[in-house]
Amino acid sequence: MHKKIITAFAFAAIVTCGAFAATTTKPPHTKITMAEARATALKKAPGKVTSEELEHEKGKWIYSFDIATSKTEVTEVNVDAMNGKIVDVQHENAAKEAAEKKAEAKEKTKH
Repeated sequence: MHKKIITAFAFAAIVTCGAFAATTTKPPHTKITMAEARATALKKAPGKVTSEELEHEKGKWIYSFDIATSKTEVTEVNVDAMNGKIVDVQHENAAKEAAEKKAEAKEKTKH
């Protein structure tokens, strides 16, 4: 009986560690800095940066910037962390941006 409990515990630990490793990806040494990427993003969408982060998305490391371009509009600019090129630009209104932040916060609490 004691051997079964130890085996079950070991199995659960291995599965848990494997699941954690699969959901976490260590950021690489990026070739451009956050400041360089921010300058690139602001050239594309002048305004005030309201949030910035390095994230792994669609197989690439990107710097993501939310830039308030007016009182009601936010432009999200994604810059490749390895080559400094803009990979995506999306225009959102304040309500859509708030909903997206809420969903991201909920997703982060799951991990």
